Amino acid sequence: MSDEPAASVPPLDDDITAAAPPGEKADEEIAIGHAVDRLAQRFPLVPRDRIVDLVHERHLDYTGAPVRDFIPVLIEHDVKRELAAQVEPQT
Repeated sequence: MSDEPAASVPPLDDDITAAAPPGEKADEEIAIGHAVDRLAQRFPLVPRDRIVDLVHERHLDYTGAPVRDFIPVLIEHDVKRELAAQVEPQT
């Protein structure tokens, strides 16, 4: 038995977008990376690691979704709303 705590969220490189055709998974990951960048700019007081964790949690919510085109936008919207409720954005 390991002393390391069990991870409650699988790492980002787990295949949670298995339904996506080849090429679309990479496009989705790139778009999600851009969303993280935009969120980090909008909320500079929030540690980037926290933003990445929130984005990853929201990404898991869309596991198995048949239409994946808007998932990065939906994730960004969800995380932005959550962060805005916690922190006043710095513009």
